[in-house]
Amino acid sequence: MSTKHMTRKATRHISQNEGLIFEKSSPGKAAWKLPPLDVPEVDPAKLLGKQERKDLGDMPEVSEIEIIRHFTRLSTWNYAIDLGMYPLGSCTMKYNPRVNEFVARVEGLANGHPYQAEKISQGALRIMQTLSECLIEITGMDAITLQPAAGAQGELTGLLMVRAFHESKGNARKKILIPDSAHGTNPATAATVGYAVENLKSNSRGMVDVAALAAQMNEDVAALMVTNPNTLGIFEQEIHKIADLLHDKGGLLYMDGANMNALVGKVRPGDFGVDVMHLNLHKTFSTPHGGGGPGSGPVAVKKMLAPFLPTPVVVTRADGTLGFEYNRPQSVGRVRAFYGNFGMFIRALAYIFANGPDGLRQTTEDAVLNANYIRKRLEGVFDLPYSTPSMHEVVFSDKLQSKKGVKTMDLAKRLIDYGFHPYTTAFPLIVPGALMIEPTESEPKEELDLFIEAMKSIAEEVEEDPQYVLNAPHNARISRLDETAAARKPILRWKPDNAV
Repeated sequence: MSTKHMTRKATRHISQNEGLIFEKSSPGKAAWKLPPLDVPEVDPAKLLGKQERKDLGDMPEVSEIEIIRHFTRLSTWNYAIDLGMYPLGSCTMKYNPRVNEFVARVEGLANGHPYQAEKISQGALRIMQTLSECLIEITGMDAITLQPAAGAQGELTGLLMVRAFHESKGNARKKILIPDSAHGTNPATAATVGYAVENLKSNSRGMVDVAALAAQMNEDVAALMVTNPNTLGIFEQEIHKIADLLHDKGGLLYMDGANMNALVGKVRPGDFGVDVMHLNLHKTFSTPHGGGGPGSGPVAVKKMLAPFLPTPVVVTRADGTLGFEYNRPQSVGRVRAFYGNFGMFIRALAYIFANGPDGLRQTTEDAVLNANYIRKRLEGVFDLPYSTPSMHEVVFSDKLQSKKGVKTMDLAKRLIDYGFHPYTTAFPLIVPGALMIEPTESEPKEELDLFIEAMKSIAEEVEEDPQYVLNAPHNARISRLDETAAARKPILRWKPDNAV
């Protein structure tokens, strides 16, 4: 059998319009039947006045079985972590344990209101305090805020504190240095805070060029924003030297902690010189990810930055109860409504408690092992631009396949036919035609082997029949879209075929 006909599993073909409930509509159909009224009927016009709607417009009229099948079918059209792996590099789409969700739905926590009195919020405050203590221990920092709603807002909060710190010394400074291997939000955040951004080139091993850093570092630099491990999945092996260079000139070391899932239980950023960092609870500590949130991006700092933390902060009062402290004159102020996304705090703490120190260390080791297993199995099949050891993710390029005219996006589209969500395409920008793959610790060897065999099969297809790959996906419910038109002329709602 030709590899072009091999897929991970057979998929029932469903046409683009199958299941669209509008096409099944017929006058008189109904999905409900109410019992006879046992109270006097009231004229709706007396209750609603001009607000009464006289007709249903274009609402469909369908039977119960049709509407049930419609929504059930739609639920199967989305890919989910419950169905298979998400190899998205840099995003860490790991499995969210169900115990986290159960605990977050405990009535006393789920129904808590941010305006309720502190004296009846002691459990919620204890969760916030305990999570803070755990994250401080994991990162090796001295203080933390849970307020930021996501990693990008965590970056903003961290740099606001950096600016406030330097202003307190009499000079806010002008520049932020950012390596070309950093996350894409870093330069945007620095510019938002009012800093000029200066790029720092990586060396041939995919790490910060310490000599270039030394040449660029001066008293105008407020901080270096480094992602560690960086977006190539490479650990910055000279991070101590980097920290020393910054500190010698009065600068601060900011660490984008989005890839902290490669370090937990093994090494603490505070121990290698980081002054301020954010964490992504949805990445490292398994709170839900995607769909627009909610996220959570706590920011941990060394003690000299603690006075600048957003208000309020949880403190223990003289009588032993917990409460919020607002009187912090040097604070950068509130960065999030109320105290952050509390439901994410519960989930993250449940994950930490369920695993414990040894379990957290094991998740890190498994994440790194899985990424290196994929790397070893696909070396030679796809180009590996950097030979430096990988951590939690591996970045290949489309260099070999592009000789046949097939790019990373084409490979990703074909991967859909094999039943997998695509990897991250064309990022990081430091690697032209990047294939960024992160399996996380969630995936067993059997799932990794399926993914590896799919990638190998696609590489064979490129050699045998590149046009077939260029036309992928073939088995998806919707074929390849005109992405330019989709971006410029999006169709945001359904219209019947005869609509003007």
